Amino acid sequence: MMRKSPCHNSAMFWTIPTLMTWTRIVAIPLIVGVFYLPIGTVAQNEWATMMFVVFAATDWLDGFLARKLNQVSAFGAFLDPVADKILVCASVLVLVHLKRADVFVALIIIGREIAISALREWMAQIGASKSVAVHMIGKLKTTAQMVAIPFLLFDGVLFGLIDTHLWGVWLIWSAAVLTVWSMVYYLQKALPEIRAKVK
Repeated sequence: MMRKSPCHNSAMFWTIPTLMTWTRIVAIPLIVGVFYLPIGTVAQNEWATMMFVVFAATDWLDGFLARKLNQVSAFGAFLDPVADKILVCASVLVLVHLKRADVFVALIIIGREIAISALREWMAQIGASKSVAVHMIGKLKTTAQMVAIPFLLFDGVLFGLIDTHLWGVWLIWSAAVLTVWSMVYYLQKALPEIRAKVK
């Protein structure tokens, strides 16, 4: 989401939408820290889940406010996906530490984020950003991740009906499969542009 703001220089760091984006990065030590509090496993799970859901919701809210308040900026466009990726990767590592997610899932998800971020930066440098624009596969991957993570953080039965651990495991593996699929898709789109530029 591009943010071209009338604010200049340091002002763009302190707009309301950008501050909300920063909260997703600040959330990481808070979510991790909950599991070190002497409040019991159930309370730890509930607090971590609640914080993840609240902070993840700022991803939609900051974009909405940026457009509503006319505070769209290039810095916000850069920081937004970075904050999302850091929050997701940190949360997946917490789940691996808690033995609620497989280490291979973490390797796939984190490795993909690093690879695609590097690819997008390279494509931007050669003026071919559109070839690696966000695709529906990437959106499905993100949706699966953003449901799986709070389910696995909660690690219990929701509303007396939903086994969040079971569903979370299925969803996180589905996200891993979609992660590989989306990476292959973006690489296929980028390769013709790369070949054309290196000739």
